[in-house]
Amino acid sequence: MHATESATSPSGAANQPELHRAIIDCDIHHFTGTKAIKSYLPLALADLLSAYGANLPSGTPNGGPACSVKDLATLQENHLNPNHVKYGILTGESYGMQGVGNSHYAAAICSAINDHTKEQWLSQDNRLKGSIFVTKQAPQLAVKEIDRLAGSGIWAQVIFSNGAHLPFGNSFYYPIYEACVRHNLPVMIHAGMEGGGMNSPTTGAGYVTHLAEWKASQTQAMMAHLASLIFEGTFETFPELRIVLNEGGAFWLAPYLWRLDLDWKSLRVQTPWVKQLPSEYFRKHFRVTSPSLEKTPDEAIFHQYMNSIHAHDTLMYCSNYPYHEVDAPLASLPSIDETLQERILYRNAAELYKL
Repeated sequence: MHATESATSPSGAANQPELHRAIIDCDIHHFTGTKAIKSYLPLALADLLSAYGANLPSGTPNGGPACSVKDLATLQENHLNPNHVKYGILTGESYGMQGVGNSHYAAAICSAINDHTKEQWLSQDNRLKGSIFVTKQAPQLAVKEIDRLAGSGIWAQVIFSNGAHLPFGNSFYYPIYEACVRHNLPVMIHAGMEGGGMNSPTTGAGYVTHLAEWKASQTQAMMAHLASLIFEGTFETFPELRIVLNEGGAFWLAPYLWRLDLDWKSLRVQTPWVKQLPSEYFRKHFRVTSPSLEKTPDEAIFHQYMNSIHAHDTLMYCSNYPYHEVDAPLASLPSIDETLQERILYRNAAELYKL
């Protein structure tokens, strides 16, 4: 969740004609700030929020921007209507509560965000679907929140910040995954909160200084989560679990999966429960998104990497609105055919979220 320069493809795809087809946008950042959620908290916790709520760890440390679309009318006028968004997945604006040690306070914040989202956004426009905010640092409270909300049809997924105190394949998180599978909800791992609060340092080498370093480090955390989920055997325990990697780029996955496949072949005796190539688990269980999609020197390399990450099956469109990683739905996707457009802009998300 961060602003960047508008991305243009090697072929100048940002100048493509306006798209006239229904799309599913998997990443829209709506306002869930302190003032917005305060009325949804018990009085004692509302006072606590007033006292130090502004000091919750930010989802964008080291000088990152903090903004989101403030009201539904603006979202409808500037994005949903002109861009033919049939469904939009709301992803909030900060994941600071997922780095707070006081898990009961964090759980109350999550519930307030979810209730505010339901009342002020989801109930006002049936194109919108929500992401359930949970305390992933306290699985028992996360499960309680998922069970409270799931089943209404208005929630598309459970959302995790990329920053965490343990990699996501650790069995510590298994109660959350069990609840997600029970309610047919994927988990989105959203870039943010690396090194924030009680979470692990920004990189394996320690903490970074500048925003550019922090953005570059987000891929490292996603790499660790992906390997952990595969090699810990998470998908053998939960074969229906689906994971979305959001705002961490995508093309890095190709050589990384080659490396994981190589290591699995040479070390598989140590992880006999991993029954398939890591790249096969990836294709079945993971989805990736178009924000922060890396620019390539030419179209030939672009298409090679698209094929290498199985984009036909795994890549989903996200606008990152209102941050606008790209100028238009096809701006980062040069010269893709109609079938692939349909998969990326609509069908892959429709299948994942059962829309």
